[in-house]
Amino acid sequence: MTVDLTDSIFHDEEAARRHFEATRSPDGPICPHCGVVGTATEMKGKSTRPGVYECKNCRKQFTARFGTLYERSHIPVHKWLLATRLLCFSKKGMSAHQLWRQLGFDSYRTAWFMAHRIREGMRDAHVPEPMGEGKFVEADGTYFGGKAKNRANAKTLPSHEAVISLVERGCKVRLRHVPDGTAKALKPILVEAIAKDSHFRTDQSPVYTEIGAGFASHATVNHSIKEYVRGDAHTNTVEGYFSIFKRGIHGIYHYVGAEYLKRYLGEFGFRYNHRIALGFDDETRAAIAIKVSLASD
Repeated sequence: MTVDLTDSIFHDEEAARRHFEATRSPDGPICPHCGVVGTATEMKGKSTRPGVYECKNCRKQFTARFGTLYERSHIPVHKWLLATRLLCFSKKGMSAHQLWRQLGFDSYRTAWFMAHRIREGMRDAHVPEPMGEGKFVEADGTYFGGKAKNRANAKTLPSHEAVISLVERGCKVRLRHVPDGTAKALKPILVEAIAKDSHFRTDQSPVYTEIGAGFASHATVNHSIKEYVRGDAHTNTVEGYFSIFKRGIHGIYHYVGAEYLKRYLGEFGFRYNHRIALGFDDETRAAIAIKVSLASD
C-alpha cells in the first residue's frame, strides 16, 4: 500500500476543505435547506470559521459537512481524507490503533470513531438491484465468534453470529448479517437479492434446496467427499472472498462485536466491489468512499 502524502489535501486544511466542497458540489454550492444551486456565497469575517456559506434564496447558513456523516465532527477535514484513503488502500483493513498512530491523535477513541463513521459511509455504497441476471451467483454462509473453550478472556469474545455472502462471478459481492443460518432466515434475503433468471451455485447444505428451485438452475458441490468443482458448479469465488474477510477480521481487527459486524461487512464489501479487476484503482476507490460519505444523511 502506497499513499502519496505529498498531496496538499492531507496536510493543508484549506486545500482539504476545498476538495470536500468540490467533491460534493462540483457545479457550485447547493443549499441543503432549499436545494437551490449556485446562489450561496462564502461568508467572510474574523468571527466566521472558513467554509460557512449563506444561501441568498433562503438566507440560511451551511457548510459542506451539513447532512453528512462528518457534520458534527470537530476533526480536521484533512484527517478525514487521509483516514479514508488508508482504509481504502488496505486490502484487509486497518485497525483503529494503526490509524491512531498514523494520524497522530491524542485519543485512540477518536481514531475508532472515525473508522466506524467511514465504514458506515461505505455501507451506503451498496448495490440495490438484483444480482446475476442470467449469470452465476454463488452463496455461502459462515459464523463468527462462538464457544470460547480453552481461550483466554473468553467472556470478551463475540457471540455466534451468522453471515451470508452472495457473489456474482466476476462481479460484485453482497453480504448480510443474519439472525441465523436457517432456510427461513435466508429465503427472503436471497429472493430479494438474486434475480430469478440467475444460475444459483452452493454447497450441499439443505437450507438452499427449496430456495434454489426458484432460480433458473441450482447446482451444488459436496464438500464432505472433497468435491469442489463439477462443471460450472463450485463455490470457489465466494469462499475466496470469505478468506479475505476472515483474514482481515482475525488478523487485523481480532474482535468484532455483533452490533458493529454490519459495518465491517460494509467495509470489506465496498473494497471488493471497487477492486482493480472491476476497473477501480486505489485512488478511484478512495474518491468514491468520500463521495458516498458526503452524500450520507
